[in-house]
Amino acid sequence: MLNRYLHFIAEEHLIAERQQVLLAVSGGRDSVAMVRLTALAGIPFAMAHCNFHLRPGDCDADESFVRRLAAECGVPCHVAQFDTVSYAHSHGLSVEAAAREQRYAFFEEVRQREGYDVIATAHHRDDAVETFFINLLRGTGISGLHGIHPKNGNIVRPMLCFSRHDIDDFVQSEHLPFVEDATNAQPLYLRNRIRLQLVPLLRQLQPAFDNVMEGNIARLAEVECFYNAAVDNMRRQLLLPVGDGYRVDIAALRTFQPVATAVFELLRPLGFSSTVAAEVAEALDAQSGKQFFSPRYRLVKDRECLIICPRQPQDERTFVIDRDALDAPLPDGLHIRIEDYHPGTIRLARNEAWFDYDMLRFPLTLRRWQNGDRIVPFGMKGSRLVSDVLSDLKLSRVQKDGLWVLCDSEGILLWIVGIRASAYAPISSSTQKVFKLVFETVLS
Repeated sequence: MLNRYLHFIAEEHLIAERQQVLLAVSGGRDSVAMVRLTALAGIPFAMAHCNFHLRPGDCDADESFVRRLAAECGVPCHVAQFDTVSYAHSHGLSVEAAAREQRYAFFEEVRQREGYDVIATAHHRDDAVETFFINLLRGTGISGLHGIHPKNGNIVRPMLCFSRHDIDDFVQSEHLPFVEDATNAQPLYLRNRIRLQLVPLLRQLQPAFDNVMEGNIARLAEVECFYNAAVDNMRRQLLLPVGDGYRVDIAALRTFQPVATAVFELLRPLGFSSTVAAEVAEALDAQSGKQFFSPRYRLVKDRECLIICPRQPQDERTFVIDRDALDAPLPDGLHIRIEDYHPGTIRLARNEAWFDYDMLRFPLTLRRWQNGDRIVPFGMKGSRLVSDVLSDLKLSRVQKDGLWVLCDSEGILLWIVGIRASAYAPISSSTQKVFKLVFETVLS
C-alpha cells in the first residue's frame, strides 16, 4: 500500500520533496488512512478539520478525535467551526454545496496563512466513479465525465490510486481507529444514493464494473485532452484581442460546427453561462445591438462581429466647464488648452477641437450623447442627428455607448468628442484666443 501511494504521488507529481502538506482530515477511515500513509512516507504534514455542526454531538466528537490524532502524530491541527445550514440558506445553496464551499475556502486560507505548499484530500477511486454519475445525472460536458483529477491547482488527491476496498483492508490491517459518519449509510444526498443504490446495482449487472469504469474514466480523460486542445486552437483563431476585450468574426465562427458548442466553449472562460451562450448562438443572425452579459464581460452583436469587452460602470456624470474654472475635473483623457491664435497653426484631427474662445457661450457642459442630439458639422450645411453621424462611421455599439458630447450654455452641440466638431464658434481672421480640446483616444 505504501509503495503504491509513493508511486502514485511521484507519477502524478503531486507532492515534491520537502513540500509541506496540509491534510484535510474528517476523521473517517479514508482520511485516517491518508494520515498513516503520509506519516509512513516521511512527508511533512499538518491537519485541517471542519466542524459543520450538521450532526449534533457527533460533529464535536469528530473534531475531538481529529485533535487527538494530530497530537499523537505531533503535528499542528487547524480547526474551523461553521454554521453550515445558515450559510446555505443565505447563499441559496444546498447544504452539501455550502459545506464544500466553506471547506475549500478554509483549507486555502490556512494554506496561505501558514505557508503549506499543497492541500491533500482523501478522495479515492470510488469517489471518482460517484462524481462521474453525479455529473452525468445533473447534465455535463465532457469535462464532467473524467471523474476527479489527481491534481487541481493547490489541491492534490494522493488516494485516488486506491479503491474503497483497498482502504478498508489497510485500515483493518493497521488497526487504525476512525470515526463513522452515520449519514454515510443514509440516502440523504445524491452522492449517498449513488453509492448505496446505483453502484451496487451496476455491479450486479456488470461484475467487472470497477475495472470497466476505471478504463472508461481514463479514456474520457484522454478524449478531454484532445477536445481541449481543439478548443484552445479555436479560441486562438477566433478571440482577436482588441484593447482590453476581444472581437470575434461571425463568419469565421460558423466554420466551427456545431456552432452552438463552439460558442459555448468560446465564451465559457469569460464567465458566460451555458444559457447565455445558447442565446448568443441563436442571435448570430439577429440585428446589430443585441447585448449579453457575464459577471465580468459584456458581449454585443455588431454587424458581422461579436464585440466582447469588460463590464464597467457607465460614467453618467455631467462635467461643467466655466470660463473662469478651466481646471475643473474632466473625463480621463480629455484636456483643455487656451492659446493665442497664430494663423496656420490649426490642425484638423478627430481627437482635437478648436473654437474661438471669445465666441463660446459659457458654461460649457460635457455629457453622454443621447438619442435626438443634433450637430451642425463643421464644413457642412444643415444639422444632422448624432446617431446618423455615428452610423456613417460604422462605430460599434460599445464605441457609441462610451461617447461624450460638448454643449454650450444654450444646449448647442459643439463637439462629438473624438469624432466631429460643429460649425459654431469657428476660428476666423478675427480670432485672438483659441479654446482647444484634445482627447487622447482616437476612435477608428
